Amino acid sequence: MGKHSRPGPPNQPSRALPGVDADDPLAAYDKRRRPPMDIWRKHRPLHGGGSHVQPDAARALITWNGFAYEMAGTAPNLATAQQWVTEAPGTETAAK
Repeated sequence: MGKHSRPGPPNQPSRALPGVDADDPLAAYDKRRRPPMDIWRKHRPLHGGGSHVQPDAARALITWNGFAYEMAGTAPNLATAQQWVTEAPGTETAAK
């Protein structure tokens, strides 16, 4: 196995990024617009540190806008932030 080989069977495609449609003329553009590792929503503690250290502390909710992550609101605690990350976009229930 080489220095930069990914783990796993060599006959499987990488799971890091979904495949790109070769027939789509905008495929390269769409690929650049995807968030890193296809994570559209994230949460971070407002005052830094690991998210598991203070589960009752407020969280910053950030979302991918096509070019960078931007602030989308705040959540009062870790449980609410995790719920916001996993729910479908367009059905926001977290406090802003």
